[in-house]
Amino acid sequence: QVQLVESGGGLVQPGGSLRLSCAASGFTLDSYAIGWFRQASGKEREGVACISSNDGSIFVPASLQGRFTVSTDNAKNTFYLQMNSLKPEDTGVYYCAADRQLVGPVCMATLYYYWGRGTQVNVSS
Repeated sequence: QVQLVESGGGLVQPGGSLRLSCAASGFTLDSYAIGWFRQASGKEREGVACISSNDGSIFVPASLQGRFTVSTDNAKNTFYLQMNSLKPEDTGVYYCAADRQLVGPVCMATLYYYWGRGTQVNVSS
């Protein structure tokens, strides 16, 4: 049974940093496509960082490159989203997701099957 549990969200001031964690169970990280997504109030869910299952390649949207990085700890079966230089527009619910079928660093929310419940990130002074 695949389960994903996010942690690490909270309130941070603009310019600050947060690291989100996603603890995975029921599969190993190198066998599924995995990713981080976010959803701001009234907006569609968008991909912020995804890792391919077949070659470990990473996709981060150009608008977030340099601020958001994704990493994995296979021993802990956990992956992370490091967010730096946070801005108020980064506020939203952050979700981790996984999918067994995807090939390549696909980062479209509609293509992922398994989801965590999300963790709230608020960037505000």
